[in-house]
Amino acid sequence: PCYISEDSDLKLASRRVAWGKYSNAGQTCIAPDYILCHPSVQDKFIRGLRETIKEFFGEEPKESADFGRIVNSRHVDRLKKLMSSGHTVIGGKIDEEEKYIAPTVLVDVTPSDPVMQEEIFGPLLPIINVESTEEAIDFINCREKPLALYVFANDHKTVDKFVEETSSGAVCANDTMIYVSADHVPFGGVGHSGTGAYHGKTGFEEFSHKKPVYATKQMMESVNTLRYPPYNDTNVSRVVWLIGKSLKRSPSDILFIPCLLLGFLCSFVMKIIGLPRYFLS
Repeated sequence: PCYISEDSDLKLASRRVAWGKYSNAGQTCIAPDYILCHPSVQDKFIRGLRETIKEFFGEEPKESADFGRIVNSRHVDRLKKLMSSGHTVIGGKIDEEEKYIAPTVLVDVTPSDPVMQEEIFGPLLPIINVESTEEAIDFINCREKPLALYVFANDHKTVDKFVEETSSGAVCANDTMIYVSADHVPFGGVGHSGTGAYHGKTGFEEFSHKKPVYATKQMMESVNTLRYPPYNDTNVSRVVWLIGKSLKRSPSDILFIPCLLLGFLCSFVMKIIGLPRYFLS
């Protein structure tokens, strides 16, 4: 999803959204899938998109070497069915033989329309009107968690609100797709949009297994008797007391457990090596 606030630079937003949406004819997993904006923003944004599409791909995108084709006929058929949603205000042309679908913008789209029921993965851009930032956030949160969330806003508080109140693989403010070029930044989804992350050190760790190794010496067995059966009421009450103390995690409780273990250790050492002479004087 891509939210465009009322205070956005709409010319900038239209260029960056068009680049993100129509690169490879929309066949990227992080392309903006749909637009959320106030009704007062919609017409200006559409004008910006129309100008940008002409600038990027010329009067006829079909003739442009910079505009791609759909990967196969099956996906052309799938996208053709999705275009029945709403009303087409830009594009809409299809050449099935060439697997060409023009850069397309749809308005008057409802959340229940087919184009809103799946990842589009093509050059179709539906626009949904919302009355407020809160409504946009609610709309995003009632759907599957996206791989990427784009927010265009000049007020950083608006961006922060989306970061804090939504869940997504990533949030990109005032741009689209470009964040994946930072190879040190984790790339991955949440829930339905994916599990795990990769890129740089994160990718190395994701495909590595961190194997814990715990080793202890064959000594101090008397300290361990508390955990062995048979269990009597005294032992159980001591264990419960120790667990309760550790869960409360007050400073005095945290200090108590190391002191107790240190006491056991000192007792064991003195038993083995004997008391120093100055203890006996």
